[in-house]
Amino acid sequence: MSVPSPAAVVVLAAGEGTRMKSKTPKVLHELSGRSLVGHVVAAARELAPRHLVVVVGHASEQVTAHLSAGDTPVRTAYQAEQNGTGHAVRMGLEELDGTVDGTVIVVCGDTPLLSGETLSALAATHAADANAVTVLTAEVPDSTGYGRIVRDAGGAVTEIVEHKDATVAQRAIREINSGVFAFDGRLLSDALGKVRTDNSQGEEYLTDVLSILREAGHRVGASVAADHREILGINNRLQLAEARRLLNERLLERAMLAGVTVVDPASTQIDVTVTYERDAVVHPGTQLLGSTHLAEDAEVGPNTRLTDTVVHAGARVDNTVADGAEVGPGASVGPFAYLRPGTRLGAKAKAGTYVEMKNATIGEGTKVPHLSYVGDATIGDHTNIGAASVFVNYDGVAKHHTTIGSHCRTGSDNMFVAPVTVGDGVYTAAGSVITKDVPAGSLAVARGQQRNIEGWVARKRPGSAAAQAAAAAIEEAGGES
Repeated sequence: MSVPSPAAVVVLAAGEGTRMKSKTPKVLHELSGRSLVGHVVAAARELAPRHLVVVVGHASEQVTAHLSAGDTPVRTAYQAEQNGTGHAVRMGLEELDGTVDGTVIVVCGDTPLLSGETLSALAATHAADANAVTVLTAEVPDSTGYGRIVRDAGGAVTEIVEHKDATVAQRAIREINSGVFAFDGRLLSDALGKVRTDNSQGEEYLTDVLSILREAGHRVGASVAADHREILGINNRLQLAEARRLLNERLLERAMLAGVTVVDPASTQIDVTVTYERDAVVHPGTQLLGSTHLAEDAEVGPNTRLTDTVVHAGARVDNTVADGAEVGPGASVGPFAYLRPGTRLGAKAKAGTYVEMKNATIGEGTKVPHLSYVGDATIGDHTNIGAASVFVNYDGVAKHHTTIGSHCRTGSDNMFVAPVTVGDGVYTAAGSVITKDVPAGSLAVARGQQRNIEGWVARKRPGSAAAQAAAAAIEEAGGES
């Protein structure tokens, strides 16, 4: 059965979340590369609803700014006072000009594990059973504290009984309310106008709509989630950590089924926005974050953190931190390297041990093997940068660029003081400080000549261990110094 897209999805995200004990609004806490509400919005978008609105309240400016960022801003409705879930939905519908024709799905903004597939199943059950309301439910191992779903002989939902109000028999029920619903839009709008506030909290409860519609002769049904963990709401840091673990397991499982080797899933973290190709290998202790992409046969880790980084086919990245970098086909990085934003390694290039790069383009086959800093630079193809080289790019006020050509061999312990250009095929002497442009094919030597002052230690450090050692060596050699 083909299920039409819902008329609207309303996301409830107005609460403060005091149990998080945080200055950050609860729905903006992050896991696996998205905020809590961001995960819910992404799941809702999989349904392609005609309207999507998030009801905000506490810290509304922060939440609205977050939802407005990116390529596809999210519409928001403001709930000035948190007067209950029914009132929040009413605010959402008012943002959509009141009554909405078609199915309206209401979800909570703190359920990051909820999938689009489960929401689609809810919408399908709602349409197939011609319900006025369909509750997303789940069967849990321990239903303590949850509202129980009570059904009649035909499977229709007769009521949702809170734990404190449940009888002994009802407390044995393992099917619980998730707080996610599909409504007939017109019936929802009408019923919300009839919700009362004569309860202990003085609030408008969305669950009262179910009894209002049932008493009016309409059918209330349920759709059972395939995995009860999807409906977990986040109220504190312990639950946030558990949700992160569960979501990470789901994402790693998806990657492995797609052909990625994850050597140790227990020590590997992956964001929902990471992409990959088959036969990529991820070693233990690795974090793949943001828009990172692993191409075919790429190998990363162990102990590596990649953020918004592309690793091309056959490249190897070992014990490395990289942010906003690109590692070319067959290139190698690390161990113990740091690639900062704007770093681009060409095919078969190398950034070796204790190498830091920033805003640097490294040509094909070029090697920066060890103990060097390359910042604001362009290096051509098949060049070798000697150990302990520093690209001196900052004069205390502004950053400057260094260009080194192809097929160069620069000596160890070189300083390239930008702005400076070194032509193709250049050699530079070890210990040189290059401050002027070097023409192609030249040897650049920029260091003081060595001068040995014999006898200095005996005269200036008499009686020292160094003086004694020198005297013994001179005597053994039969010479004088």
